[in-house]
Amino acid sequence: MSIAIPSRQLFINGDWKQPQLNKRIPIVNPSTEQIIGSFSFLSLITHHSSHLNRSLILNAGHIPAATKEDVDLAVAAAKHALSRNNGADWVSASGSVRAGYLRAIAAKITEKKPHLARLEAIDCGKPLDEAAWDIDDVAGCFEFYADLAEKLDAKQKAPVSLPMETFKSYVLKEPIGVVGLITPWNYPLLMATWKVAPALAAGCAAILKPSELASVTCLELGEICREVGLPPGVLNILTGLGPEAGAPLAAHPDVDKIAFTGSSATGSKIMTAAAQLIKPVSLELGGKSPIIVFDDVDLDKAAEWTIFGCFWTNGQICSATSRLIVHESIATEFLDRIVKWTKNIKISDPLEEGCRLGPVVSEGQYEKILKFISNAKSEGATILTGGSRPEHLQKGFFVEPTVITDVTTSMQIWREEVFGPVLCVKTFSTEEEAIHLANDTVYGLGSAVISNDLERCERISKAFKAGVVWINCSQPCFTQAPWGGIKRSGFGRELGEWGLDNYLSVKQVTQYISDEPWGWYQSPSKL
Repeated sequence: MSIAIPSRQLFINGDWKQPQLNKRIPIVNPSTEQIIGSFSFLSLITHHSSHLNRSLILNAGHIPAATKEDVDLAVAAAKHALSRNNGADWVSASGSVRAGYLRAIAAKITEKKPHLARLEAIDCGKPLDEAAWDIDDVAGCFEFYADLAEKLDAKQKAPVSLPMETFKSYVLKEPIGVVGLITPWNYPLLMATWKVAPALAAGCAAILKPSELASVTCLELGEICREVGLPPGVLNILTGLGPEAGAPLAAHPDVDKIAFTGSSATGSKIMTAAAQLIKPVSLELGGKSPIIVFDDVDLDKAAEWTIFGCFWTNGQICSATSRLIVHESIATEFLDRIVKWTKNIKISDPLEEGCRLGPVVSEGQYEKILKFISNAKSEGATILTGGSRPEHLQKGFFVEPTVITDVTTSMQIWREEVFGPVLCVKTFSTEEEAIHLANDTVYGLGSAVISNDLERCERISKAFKAGVVWINCSQPCFTQAPWGGIKRSGFGRELGEWGLDNYLSVKQVTQYISDEPWGWYQSPSKL
């Protein structure tokens, strides 16, 4: 059954705008390697072409590609949204007003969940069950930040204790202003929501630039904003290529902050651009996260968490625990279990019932992953299972879940982020050795330890050099808890109250309350 993809333009100032240079990018279904048919194109089958807008027909299966000219329009719309009616429409509105819009968006997302989940699955390749789970999280995230928006009003004018009774002081938390939000393709709508929801809750106006590899559901968020009557310009959505749309957004003088999730290399470029204007940034970047498995565990339970930590989202997670560090006394038996669990994973079109591993997002990503595997073999590693295209799937960007052993710490497969379903393995004999192996990386996003000794788990949690630690699990993520990394995995925290703080500036207000003059200088009247 074909799925209708609505033909969308750029979402600027509350309406759909054609890209000024009329550029567009094809939407490729990673399961079929074919351009996805759009709603307008499918309608052509049952309607006379004379009754259709010719431009919509030509736009079938494509997303709009913004350029600097469109970025300028979107930023101007965002600035105007903050100043309209002296800010009363949005930036100076009460948190409860903004919360009402966020809850309306959440309700619409829940209403459209089946459609949004299917769009997500065919656009980025993740299994439908997983995509549906993501859409639930999207709605929950908007609800969570609606609650925080309401609570923000009560937190204003928080008093500051001072050592002098002649002064009183308090703090105001104010929206940063116009924010640029650049998001990845592995969780298209969810990663966008991690930024959009707190930014709007804080009272900012935003320009969202999703990845060109998976933008369909982010454009549908624009339609939802139209339906709930979000004030024009508060959220603008620009699809397009990084150099043509993301770079001018990051460098725009009227953008007050950039929040970015993606590769460390691109994060470095965004920092460089923002530095020219002393513009704040928050970055959630790459990872090469460890999972340590001790010899006191239930092997099947540990095996499932290990493969879930690496193969969930088709292995395309910045926090993937893709470096397995397993105690040498159980390594042979544990890896045997890992292989059996891995071979039991259903690899198929994401829309098939029971699919647990779909295609990676693009041909470029597919080739990159296979190159990583090939390099590992040439460096002397052993492909224990997987390593190629599944035999039953002749089309699509499918890569078997892969486990690689006989790895040294100098190998590319151990040190660099693959962003695909590839697990590499080393053994250890002591707790100290395991910690050293875990922390021997330039990244610091996720980390996991599996052991029945909870005191040992606590020791290792403190020893991990990472922003997120999982004990006896891998990859759970909750809107209420902070998310982010250290080292080359970036800085700043998303989610929870920390996510809202990303989009607020702190203003100190101090008042002199004494009836007496200050008295530092001699008064002219007393001379």
